[in-house]
Amino acid sequence: MGRRYPGSQNSDAGLIMNNPFLIGTKVYLRALERGDAPTVVPWFNDPEVTRFLLRHWPLNVQAEERFIDQLGQNEHDLALLIARRDDDRPIGVTGLQQLNSKNRNAAFGINIGDKSCWGQGFGTEATALLLGYAFDTLNLHRITLQVFEYNPRAIRVYEKLGFRREGVLRQENYRDGRYWDTIVMGLLRGEWLGMKG
Repeated sequence: MGRRYPGSQNSDAGLIMNNPFLIGTKVYLRALERGDAPTVVPWFNDPEVTRFLLRHWPLNVQAEERFIDQLGQNEHDLALLIARRDDDRPIGVTGLQQLNSKNRNAAFGINIGDKSCWGQGFGTEATALLLGYAFDTLNLHRITLQVFEYNPRAIRVYEKLGFRREGVLRQENYRDGRYWDTIVMGLLRGEWLGMKG
């Protein structure tokens, strides 16, 4: 059952959110549930969506359910569902992988699977929410990510949030009949705190 929060456009009593973990203005993030698998799987089977991901094989609901089940036992990977605050609709997933407590770093990933929500700032806010959690709560020192050169919209978002280009994996990704570069980006805790200040 969801919880009511103030500020809803839908009712005087407040917006219903389903077990929120991190709450923003436009979106909130929550743990992935087994019941989310039928929503998530079509995103990962859509060629327009997977063009920006490493995925290149089909996914079925059973495989996604197994993945979600394993997340609860894994201390090195965090995956969260992104939902809109205005209607509680799931629109994507985000997370941290390869959490390393000794070196205090992790890799970041995000996917807005609902194409009707592209270009509206939902991904930017979800990224900022997770970065805030990573640096302010988990006390991480460094977040890295990889993005394909043909995804300028994502590159702009990452740069806006403080990520810096650190390197290029030349012709690392094969897509659409040719090889593309993968851009490696990183963000340090001090850079994040400087942007917030």
